Amino acid sequence: MLLVLKHSWALMLGVLLLMLGNGLQGTLLGVRGSLEQINSSTMGFIMAGYFVGFLGGSRLTPIMLQHVGHVRVFAALGSLVSAAFILYAAVVDPIAWWLLRVLVGFCFSGIYVVAESWLNHSASNESRGQALSLYLIVQMAGMVLGQLLLNVADPAGYDLFVLITVLVSVSFAPMLLSSSSSAPRISAARPMSLKELIKTSPLACFGILLLGGVYAVLYAMSPVYATERGLSIAQTSYFITAIFLGAMVFQFPIGWLSDKIDRRLLIIGVTAVGALVSMMGMYLGDNYLVLLLAAFLLGGAANPTYSLLVAYANDYLEQDQMASAAGGLLFINGFGAMTGPVIVGFLMTKFGIEWYFITLFLLLSCICLYGIYRISQRAHDVVHEASPYLPISARTSGLATEFALSAAEEEQLEELEDAEEVFESRLYDDEVIQRMDDGSDGETPSTPQGKTD
Repeated sequence: MLLVLKHSWALMLGVLLLMLGNGLQGTLLGVRGSLEQINSSTMGFIMAGYFVGFLGGSRLTPIMLQHVGHVRVFAALGSLVSAAFILYAAVVDPIAWWLLRVLVGFCFSGIYVVAESWLNHSASNESRGQALSLYLIVQMAGMVLGQLLLNVADPAGYDLFVLITVLVSVSFAPMLLSSSSSAPRISAARPMSLKELIKTSPLACFGILLLGGVYAVLYAMSPVYATERGLSIAQTSYFITAIFLGAMVFQFPIGWLSDKIDRRLLIIGVTAVGALVSMMGMYLGDNYLVLLLAAFLLGGAANPTYSLLVAYANDYLEQDQMASAAGGLLFINGFGAMTGPVIVGFLMTKFGIEWYFITLFLLLSCICLYGIYRISQRAHDVVHEASPYLPISARTSGLATEFALSAAEEEQLEELEDAEEVFESRLYDDEVIQRMDDGSDGETPSTPQGKTD
């Protein structure tokens, strides 16, 4: 991984700065909205705009790339994001904020595609897996550290909006300057029809739809909830930081477990824990330490579940179908994420802020119960063998899934080659032992090609 960092440090630095700005902007807007006396229902509508734009960008970006190329798309989207961030503070109006959130979501969807395609282009077959892991670590680290920047200035002023504008603007410099003159090509995979995808794996589709709502509540409405609850700016930043830390810490242990047991049982167990933790946050959230623990565990339950559901869907697909299916699942998740903030915002305004945790409880419980139902409907029979667990999230583009699949396929090929070498070596050793037992004339048996003493 250090070798990967040596060759891609500029790109990783750009991603880190980009995620610092993006991580801070969502939290900052939620806090600023509450300070401007915008109610939770309206803020839910505003925060949903990001997911509307992200969903549209995932469809349109490949078309733009084919027409004008990576560099121009990248530069254009970056300039639009920078302008949108500074306009948040200049135009404090719910409709304007919603339009700007749509624009930001659209632009970040395209930016992720370009950054990931460049990373894929620069990585070799041997380093692809390490490059993806490093990219995801840097991405999550940027989101975590971005929450802490909320404490460096007053959210009621302009300074933080200027900061995120500068961070995002500067992030593009190392990316563009480090890129090779031959920009990578991207081909849009033909998506599976939603009908075919739902028929193939109902649990994955239903679970990812509801998980989109969970993501929207955790990552869009948490600053609104924290501010409405009366938390200070510092407490709000630590509360949201705990969500991202949990998401980062639990991704790989749950991934390791997913390769050992039936993934449906793990999906049921993780979502059941998330539902119980939601109840803990609702009833014991007056204790700030308990609230932090609940946030940490909820992030740890929600983020890996996306990868679990994608891996479970892949268990029933051929290798050449997986990338297309990932795009369809990303679309379904985006649809759930669009509606999540609107619904929870309305419920929080109408019935109280405790509906933040009640909504999480209901969504996670539904995934858990449907998983139990699906176990009774189908045996765990996969196409060939269990597909690899891919540590991805809905914040990446569909390209990251293709990237991860390529890395996993390369790793499997290397394991097969190693196994063949061991098998050939054992055959040779068995031949030597057999000749010695048979009392051979002492001549050294012929050595297979490529083997030496």
